Amino acid sequence: MAEYSMFDSPVKIYGLAVAEPGKIRRLPDDVFDKVNDGVTGLSWHTAGGRLRFRTDADKIGIKYTLRDNPNMSHMAFSGSSGVDCYFEEGSGAYGSFGTMFSGCTHPEIGKKEVSGEFLRRNYPNNSGVVDVTLNLPLYNGIESLTLTLPDGAKIEPPTPYEIEKPIVFYGSSITQGGCASKPSNAYTSIIAEKLCADHINLGFSGSARGEETICRYIAGLCMSCFVMDYDHNAPDVDHLRRTHLPFYKIIREAQPDLPIIFVGRPDYETWLDASEKRAEVILDTFSYAVNNGDRNVIYVPGRDLFEREMRGHCTVDGCHPTDLGFWRMAQVIGEAVARAIKGN
Repeated sequence: MAEYSMFDSPVKIYGLAVAEPGKIRRLPDDVFDKVNDGVTGLSWHTAGGRLRFRTDADKIGIKYTLRDNPNMSHMAFSGSSGVDCYFEEGSGAYGSFGTMFSGCTHPEIGKKEVSGEFLRRNYPNNSGVVDVTLNLPLYNGIESLTLTLPDGAKIEPPTPYEIEKPIVFYGSSITQGGCASKPSNAYTSIIAEKLCADHINLGFSGSARGEETICRYIAGLCMSCFVMDYDHNAPDVDHLRRTHLPFYKIIREAQPDLPIIFVGRPDYETWLDASEKRAEVILDTFSYAVNNGDRNVIYVPGRDLFEREMRGHCTVDGCHPTDLGFWRMAQVIGEAVARAIKGN
C-alpha cells in the first residue's frame, strides 16, 4: 500500500487558511489572535475543509487524529468529527461533476484516533482516473491525516473547480454545520457541490458577532460571492444594528462588484418577536444598499428557508438544522448564490 499525508503532493487542501503540520485551521496567524476567544478556539475546527485528488484506486484507506474527543450530545459524531468521501464522475445538475457518496467515518466515544476505508463501487464509470473529495470534520479539528492507496494506483492533482474563486460564508453554528449528520450535508457544502465551486466556511458557533477584525479579513479574501449569515450570533438586536450595516460597508468598499447575500435566521418562528426585529435590521441594510445604487445584493429572509410543509422536522432542537433543514436552506440560498454568481 502507498501512504500519503494530507500535506503530500498531489493532494490539494481547500477551505483552510493554514494547513501545515501542527497547524490546521480556518484563520491565519494575523487574524487568529485578534478575534474573540470563541472564534479563536473554533477556528481549529475544519468546517468546510476538503482534500481533493484524482485516482484510479478502487479503495482509499484513511487514518486521522482528532484534536478533541467527540462529545456533542445533539449532533452525530459522523458530522462533528467524521470525514466523508465522494467520487466525482459524469455530469452533475449544476457542474460537470456527478458526486457519488462512498462513506463516512464514525469516531468512537472517547477516542481521538479514527480510521476507515472508502470503496469505489456501483458507479456508472467504475474504471479510470476520477476526482475524489474528502470533507473534513465540522465540529472538531485534526492533528494529522494519512491516506493509503493500493500499490500501483495512480494519484494526480484534482480537476479545478468550475468556480475557482470560493464562495465565502460567515455566520453562526448553523453556518458552521450544526447539526448535519455528515460534513457534506452542511448547507454551505451542498451549495458548493451543486455549483462545482470552491468555498470557505467561516461559521463560528455562538461567536460570529460581526467584529471589525473579521470583517476586514473577509473583505480581503478573493471570492466569487459573500454570504453574510450571522444574525443568530449577534447578542441582541441592538448589536446587530450596530454591526450589520458597517459590515456591509467594509466589504463593499473593498470589493465594489462582489455579490453579497444577506441571510436571516432559519428558525424564524422559534423566537418570532426577536426574529422579526432582526429581519428589519437586515432589510434596512439591504434597502440602504439598493437605494445607494448597489445592484449586487440579494436578501434571503430567514422565514423562507425551511418552507411550510414538515417544518418541524427541519431542526434538532428548534434551532440547529437536521439534514432536511440544511437541504431546504441550500435550495433557497443556493438559488440566490447561483443567480448572483452567474448574473441572472
